Amino acid sequence: MCNTIRLSRLGKKNQPIYRIVVVPSQHKRNCPTLDILGQYNPSVKPPSFIIDENKLNQWIKKGALVSDGLRKLLKNK
Repeated sequence: MCNTIRLSRLGKKNQPIYRIVVVPSQHKRNCPTLDILGQYNPSVKPPSFIIDENKLNQWIKKGALVSDGLRKLLKNK
């Protein structure tokens, strides 16, 4: 079973806030998480992006895969 690092949506209607979470890869969008690494808020100008890079690197070393959407955010950061 492989883990995935991806975004989990929170917030009100038309005001999304995303958590950066580690979940088992076969689970759906909002499911119990293994770890919370940070958050992304696209509603504010400029968008806020907070992530614990130490935890991110530890999960990647354990074999967790980064989702495509999160990979784009990390590249822009």
